[in-house]
Amino acid sequence: MKTALFQYDPSWENKEENRNKIHYLMDRYYRGSDLLIFPEMTLTGFTMNTGSMAEPLEGETHEFFTISAKNYFTDIIAGFIEISDEGNFYNTLLHISRTGETKAVYRKIHPFSLSGEDKYYTPGGGTVLSGIDGAGIGLSICYDLRFPELFRQYGKEKAELIVNIANWPMPRIEHYRTLLKARAIENLCYVAGVNRVGSDINVAYNGFSSVFSPLGEEIISVQNKEGIFSADLDFESVKLVRKKFSFLEDIRLI
Repeated sequence: MKTALFQYDPSWENKEENRNKIHYLMDRYYRGSDLLIFPEMTLTGFTMNTGSMAEPLEGETHEFFTISAKNYFTDIIAGFIEISDEGNFYNTLLHISRTGETKAVYRKIHPFSLSGEDKYYTPGGGTVLSGIDGAGIGLSICYDLRFPELFRQYGKEKAELIVNIANWPMPRIEHYRTLLKARAIENLCYVAGVNRVGSDINVAYNGFSSVFSPLGEEIISVQNKEGIFSADLDFESVKLVRKKFSFLEDIRLI
């Protein structure tokens, strides 16, 4: 399965400008994929301005990525700020199929308390396993990566790929890289992390969007560069690795 990582520098809280930039970068760099993954809060940056930036589940951002998925004929994973019917705000991930179907909605389980995200966003209710072409895809957002018990659930469900979309800042980027690799090794599956570059009003970002193999091998990792970067994932290799190593069958505490 060809997976494409969309790494870019979004304009702060400017959805229209970011939609235009995505079109520009797609025209310049995109060469087709089965799955195209964007960073966390794709069109806004990591903002606490929920009052102005939030949308209902099937709002303008959902429409934009639905049209994009159909136009480019690829599954898309992207993030946005959701307001629920009950008035709760969520840091939300969408998985939209190449035909425009909403395949999964994941709401970030662990708001980042160090930045005060927990004061603005409601935690999601649980893990979400999506899929593509018969392969399971575990979904997560940024700070979730620090909580291995979440990813163990995906390992137990035999996900072939785990995706993490992020706005992970430069000062702790080595944590991001290490944790992506660890989650792949622990769960014997591919892990794809898509981060942003550039800076917002608070911190700088240097990307390092990456894919790691089920044995923790770095397949791709891109620093400080806008673009669309592809990796081919062989899900048969996940089955072979899991057949050879019984680690997931030996778990006792989860």
